Amino acid sequence: MKYFLTGATGFVGSELARQLRAAGHEVNASVRSPEKAKDLQALGVKLFRGDVTDKESMREAMTGTDGVFHVAGWYKVGAKDKSEGERINIQGTRNVLELMRELKIPKGVYTSTLAVNSDTKGRIVDETYRFQGRHLSEYDRTKAAAHDIADEFIAKGLPLIIVQPGMIYGPGDTSSLRTNLVAFLKGQLPMLPSKFGVCFAHVEDTARGHILAMEKGKPGETYIIAGEPRTMTDAFRLAGEITGRRAPITVLYQVMKVMSFLVKPLDKLLPEMYTSEGLRVIAGTTYWGDNGKARRELGYNPRPFREGWEQTLRHEMSLLGM
Repeated sequence: MKYFLTGATGFVGSELARQLRAAGHEVNASVRSPEKAKDLQALGVKLFRGDVTDKESMREAMTGTDGVFHVAGWYKVGAKDKSEGERINIQGTRNVLELMRELKIPKGVYTSTLAVNSDTKGRIVDETYRFQGRHLSEYDRTKAAAHDIADEFIAKGLPLIIVQPGMIYGPGDTSSLRTNLVAFLKGQLPMLPSKFGVCFAHVEDTARGHILAMEKGKPGETYIIAGEPRTMTDAFRLAGEITGRRAPITVLYQVMKVMSFLVKPLDKLLPEMYTSEGLRVIAGTTYWGDNGKARRELGYNPRPFREGWEQTLRHEMSLLGM
């Protein structure tokens, strides 16, 4: 099979490209800078200069393919410039899906996120859940808007499947999770907020979930391909058990909530994690979802969290020379 892939240079996209090539599929990838995507080229991925914000730049790469994986996304929280969220997450998704429809591509998989639900308030929700209210971050808002766009295209007959990952971890991560993990290993992560929870899934399992959705998913359906729901304090307590390091202390989430209001005037001066938006996101919120449907219908079977977490910790420790 021949697939078109956006976001191929990203954390999930690069792993997805690797797995597709390992399975013998052809992969066309739209990348902003082919010169900086030598690793993909080495895998046998055919590179095309293009960007999701420029619809026509993707036409050649998508033409004649058997399926589309739209993985590209803007996922910053607390960023000073939030305009990319609108351009990449919302308009970029519309561009990809319009082109998929025009070229009559037989099947597509769109990467949404559990963050479209913002705070589930301790509930582990399924694909039928619909969030009502104000989103916690611009990332949440723009991905929710993009999810709605995908639903609109599905309603008009586009053979599209939506997948919803949660918190993705593993070797090669460049997110704030890895920043905190490295800080923990160096003894520089003193505290974490209580109750903040996510669903952890290893990057390899997340990429595999995308392929299963393409191969076995029913067009028009949404599948949560997240992993185990855990609080961040539980995750780092486990990290302490695995590495023998002291786990960060737990701070009441209400403290973070108050701080999110107090620091707002200083947002332009603060690191992203400590802006009002950054603190608001971690102030006792849960981004939890139930992957039961993906397990039943796709055969999705992510590895136990402890297994993947220990592998990731050992990898980071080796990079740090520990």
